[in-house]
Amino acid sequence: MTDKLTRGVHHIGLTVPDLDEARAFFCGVLGFDEVGGVPDYPSIFVSDGAILLTLWRAADPLTARAFDRRGNIGLHHLSLAVADDAALDAAWEKVRARPGVVVDTAPGAVRPDSATRHFLIFIPGGLRIEFATPFA
Repeated sequence: MTDKLTRGVHHIGLTVPDLDEARAFFCGVLGFDEVGGVPDYPSIFVSDGAILLTLWRAADPLTARAFDRRGNIGLHHLSLAVADDAALDAAWEKVRARPGVVVDTAPGAVRPDSATRHFLIFIPGGLRIEFATPFA
């Protein structure tokens, strides 16, 4: 028996300025499936089979303020796991070619003494996403 009250992540909710653009990135580029949504909110739910994301459209995208990861409390970035170095390289080639993607950190070791590799990007709409190989 465990004394832990939680069992991992249920889902992650992210606010985006444009649902169609977010759908195109997660479903079109990364291969997520759209698995639901709430049109009146408006939102969509997308999943890669291991993680569920709720993508909510900002109430007024034109006046919404972008998140400052160094100045705000909240989600610094979302890190998505990839199987291995080959998968990381494939993800890198696919996402960096996507219009509107801004590279934050090119592929490399998380730390000089680590075999874990990663890269970070800002997807269209401004969310900061990391792709990372398993911890090593």
